[in-house]
Order: sequence, then structure tokens, then C-alpha cells
Amino acid sequence: MFQTYTLKEKYKLFLILVVPVLITQLGLYAMNFFDTVMSGHAGADQLAGVAIGTSLWVPIFTGLNGILMALTPIVSQLTGAKDTKNVPNAVMQAVYLSVVISIVVIVLGSFIIDPVLHAMSLEDEVKRVAKGYLIALSFGIFPLFLQGALRSFIDALGQTRISMFVTLLALPVNAFFNYLFIFGKAGFPELGGIGAGVASSITYWISAFITIWIVMKLNQFRSYHLFKTFYKPSLSAWKEQLQIGIPMGLAIFFEVSIFAAVTLLMSDFNTVTIAAHQAALNFASFLYMLPLSISFALTIAVGFEVGASRYKDAAKYGYIGIFTAVGFALVLSILLISFDEQVARIYSKEPEVIQLTTSFLWYAVFFQLADAIGAPIQGALRGYKDVNVTFILSFISYWVLGLPVGFYLANFTDFGAYGYWIGLISGLSAGAIMLFIRLKSVQSTYHSKLENK
Repeated sequence: MFQTYTLKEKYKLFLILVVPVLITQLGLYAMNFFDTVMSGHAGADQLAGVAIGTSLWVPIFTGLNGILMALTPIVSQLTGAKDTKNVPNAVMQAVYLSVVISIVVIVLGSFIIDPVLHAMSLEDEVKRVAKGYLIALSFGIFPLFLQGALRSFIDALGQTRISMFVTLLALPVNAFFNYLFIFGKAGFPELGGIGAGVASSITYWISAFITIWIVMKLNQFRSYHLFKTFYKPSLSAWKEQLQIGIPMGLAIFFEVSIFAAVTLLMSDFNTVTIAAHQAALNFASFLYMLPLSISFALTIAVGFEVGASRYKDAAKYGYIGIFTAVGFALVLSILLISFDEQVARIYSKEPEVIQLTTSFLWYAVFFQLADAIGAPIQGALRGYKDVNVTFILSFISYWVLGLPVGFYLANFTDFGAYGYWIGLISGLSAGAIMLFIRLKSVQSTYHSKLENK
């Protein structure tokens, strides 16, 4: 990261940050995409099982990983303030915290998987696949959270290309092991959807070892002496990270879990509806990678400028991100409308699934416009370390507004399954409006600080 002086320089640095982040997020998405598509070609039951398993796991992972993502604004502000001597301790404390989080997840998961799955109206084969998928994933939880902490450190230094490199290395590994374990190739057992979980766990371990080697050996990180200098676990450092990370994690959890909750509520419909919903939602998640990447880039850029007390520059980065996201959302929405059936055929060969997926995809257009505003704003606010109000707004918009509207429309009107998608759109739109109001308030507060100096 470095200081910029003109709007052109800011946009150039913004692109330097966001392009590798986007490729990284697309790579991470592609792993889930391969899980979904390859499981779908193994059968509708396999796709539905992976959909249920993913819906249970992703909100938990993203919410807890949000705690580790707090390291990004912490390190960004330290480097912006030229206080690099405190960076190594902050990173290692996040690593310790990742181990604690992993242990908690594994222990709690062993108790709740069966009761949760039994409480759902699932066909036996779908339930079996979902449980097997989650158990297989559990063997990769330690390296997954460890790499999450290290990636936050790498990105905070503006080295987003490194994270991109690791992800691009992991992508073919994941696809290869998916091929072996889902379809039983080269003498490996044919596990169907469960094989996707096995492949992901193997990939997590490989990615973690590569990342550890990078932060220990590459010149950009070697001066921090990570994993060489021993730091005692510090409750005060954990407290700082948790004060930022828990609200961040909750905000992410509230947003992601609303989609998972809808998928679980979809279990009341038939397997074809579940499969079509998951396929459409999976592609909508693909389109979401752009505003999400802009969000992560803004956390880095805004955090760096706030740490250096350049509040006007921080605000400019925020607006650069929002306008860029909205512009691309409009283009992607037009493309989605034009090629909806072609997209649906990626996920299934069954005519019923294709037809229903196409219908769901039209609702994804409205997702893009709301996300293009809401996601970048969340990233900018994280750069300011303003996280408490964000998670409250996320809860209100998604769970107080979005889910009740969706449940009512799906169960008490003729909209049926589409009602849940209308509810999601309502929640995302309300959240975007409230977040924009909050951003203006925070910017005004920081500008006042500058004027009073």
C-alpha cells in the first residue's frame, strides 16, 4: 500500500487491489461451483445433499471467518500509521485464535449435525449425502481457518496477488480430487456428493501449507518473522480482534445465513425445486464475487488511509468502489437476462430443473443491484473499524424484514418458492439503503475530526 494524490492514482491502486481479490474470490467460488456442478451430474439427490450440507456449513464458516478477517483493518491501520513493529504479534494472535475457533466448531458440530438433519423434511439419500459431506469437510477445518487468518494478513499489506496465486494453485487440485472421489475414478471409491467434501478437505490442507511457506520465505513477508518468533497468547490482543471481528462475523453470518435458511425452508418443496433453487443461487453467488471483492479491497484501502489520518482520501475510495460495483452490476444483469437458459443448462440436464432454474435466475438480477451498493459500503465501514452498527443493520434487514416477507409470500400467497426470493431481494435492498446512510454518518464524523485538528 502507498499514498495516492489524484483520483486517477486512486483508481489505479484500487484496481491493483481489487483484480487479484476478484480472481481469488472467483477461484474460491469455483471450488464450490465444481462441487455443485459435478455433484449435480452425479444425480439430483447428490446435488440436493450437497446443497443442504453447504447451506449448513457456509454461514458458520463465513461468520467465524469474519472474526479472522478483523486482522485486515487492524494490520491496514497499523501499516498506514507506520507502526509495523506490532504487526507480527497481531498476526500470530489471529493464528492462535483460528486454532481455538476450529476446535470449537469440530466439537459443537459433532453434537448438532444429526439433530439438525433429522429435524428437516429430507429424503433419506439426501440426508445421507448431506451428513457425509459435512463430516468429510470437518477434516479440513483446521487448515481452512489458519489460511483465513494468514490471507487477511497478506491482503492487508496490499499483496492481494499472493492470495490470488494460492487460490489459482488450489483450484485444479480441488477439481482433480472432485473427479476422483465423486465419480470413483483411478481406483478411488465412488462417493458422489460426499466426495466433494473429501476433495475440499484435501485442498484446504495443501493451500494452508503453501500459504505458510509463502509468509515465511517471500521477501514481502520475511521481515515479520512469522512462525519463527514465539508470542505468548494474549487475551488483550484476542479481545481487540474479537471486538472488531465478532460484529464483522455476525454481519456476514446474518447475510449468508438468510440464504441458507431459505434453502433449508425449501426442503418443504420437492427435490427438483431444491436443486433448481441451489443452482440459481449458486450462479447468483458467482455474480456476487465482484461486489464482494470490491468490499475486501475497500477495507484495505480505507483502513490504510484512516490509519494515516487521510479521511478525505478514505471517503473517495469508498465512492470509487460503489460506482464501479453498480456499473458492472448493470452489465452483468443484462447478460444474465440474455443467457438465462444457457446458464441453467450448466447445472443440470433434467428439463424440469432447467426450466425452474431459469425462472429463479430472473430474480437474481435484482440481487445484483442491491449487492452492488451494500457490499462495497460494508467493506468501507470495516476499513473505518465501524462494525457494530453494520451487524445490527444486517440483522434487521435480513431477519426482521427479508425472511418474514419471504416466508409469508411463499406460504400464504400463490408465489410459492418464488416468494422466498422476493423476500431476499427486499432484505438486500433495505440493507443497502441503511448502510449508505451509516456510511455518510461515519464519513461526516471523521471529517469533523480533521477540521477540529
